[in-house]
Amino acid sequence: MANASSTDILIIGAGFSGMCAAILGREAGFSVQILEKGADVGGVWRENTYPGAACDVPWHLYSYSFFKEVIFSRPYPQQAELLSYQRDCAKHYGLYDCAKFGVEVASADWDETAAKWTVTDTAGQRYEARALISSVGLLSRPAWPNIPGRESFAGQQFHSAEWDHSVELKGKRVGVIGTGASAIQFIPEVAKEAGQLTVFQRSAPYCLPRFDEPYGPIKQWFFKHVPASDRPMRFGIWKFGETLAKTFDEGENRVSRVTRWATRKFLESQVKDPELRRKLTPNYEIGCKRILFTSNYYPTYERDNVQLHTDGIAKITEKGVMDKNGVEHEFDVLIMGTGFKATEYLAPMKIHGSAGKELHDTWGAKVGAYLGMAVPGFPNFFMMYGPNTNLGGNSIIFMIECQARYIVQALQALKGHKTINVRAEPFAAFNQEMQDRLQKMAWATGCTSWYQTADGYNPTNWPGPTAEYRERTASFDAADYELA
Repeated sequence: MANASSTDILIIGAGFSGMCAAILGREAGFSVQILEKGADVGGVWRENTYPGAACDVPWHLYSYSFFKEVIFSRPYPQQAELLSYQRDCAKHYGLYDCAKFGVEVASADWDETAAKWTVTDTAGQRYEARALISSVGLLSRPAWPNIPGRESFAGQQFHSAEWDHSVELKGKRVGVIGTGASAIQFIPEVAKEAGQLTVFQRSAPYCLPRFDEPYGPIKQWFFKHVPASDRPMRFGIWKFGETLAKTFDEGENRVSRVTRWATRKFLESQVKDPELRRKLTPNYEIGCKRILFTSNYYPTYERDNVQLHTDGIAKITEKGVMDKNGVEHEFDVLIMGTGFKATEYLAPMKIHGSAGKELHDTWGAKVGAYLGMAVPGFPNFFMMYGPNTNLGGNSIIFMIECQARYIVQALQALKGHKTINVRAEPFAAFNQEMQDRLQKMAWATGCTSWYQTADGYNPTNWPGPTAEYRERTASFDAADYELA
């Protein structure tokens, strides 16, 4: 086994959260090393290359507040532009100098005596650090549907998060399973190529329009040459997101009524056929699933080569899909648009803390972390985009910056000590508060979503406005931790 290299902070993952932690950590004077299993920075925006992949939050807010050197070509950046932004940011802050790519972490072990973490990758290489930050993200492991017979399909099949660009779709019979955030982006693009496209929908999403016209030369010049010109728009988008988040509050309120009305009017304006409109109308409380932004999804179903199927799937066969009415639909290609394993935090890594206790064993079925970042018994260890920090609205980049600043403060408090470990009391109180609040929100009204586990436990979402999270993480409180 190779000798271990050592650093102050070891970060697992080079997406938006890992990069942010590295930038602020280095600015605070810490030595940093990043381990990334992919070949470059980018995280979800490096991995997801499906046709039509784009952000559903405008770039003004879906970008770091401290790095605005890149000029985007449109309000909602597409995958290639976001990846380019991240690469430019990594170059600007010298992150390529401290990042090691093609390294997949297998395990991390806390050494009580040395007060260090030893991280081992899948090749057996070891790395040591005083502090460990997991930045592996929430949407990194594709969730394949548990449908009988999936392996029997004789055609080509792949998941949207692992798009197989070698598969020719032109003129083919294509089946898509799922109508979530990724699917509503790639379905319109696939429809342009496929000879026949059939979409199998379990439940219809609530949709709002995405106003995404490319910028003309005047706007691009303005953004480039007028410093901080994006600030008013950034603030306005953030405030809109804070308002939209009230849709998820307990019971019906003015915002949820207006949002539901807006989604209905949007559907009516884009789909004239009453039967098709009925199929595309959600049958659950607004906010229970993610509200999606699109302007080309609904019109896709009015194409002659596209069919929306809503009667359910019985099994996958050698030739295609058997629906619950016993009708077999034959396909050349099957595409799974079924999302990610969002509730399985940090899997498949094994994180061993004090006394060798494994993190997933500590959690059991109730995943949680203090402020989404720290777990008792795992000293000098923090998570970015951890439990209960995902958002139903607004920008996750806002949350990521809050977390990175808080973690840097915590590690500064570690100076002069060997360990920093969150106390059990604030950890337990915080997680109880999260679940008490979440059980009163739209996400708990009965729909099936990736926000919750099968038994209704919600380890993913933040139940309040982002301003509340910023306030609660603005100042590190050493009283919540044991410093030794």
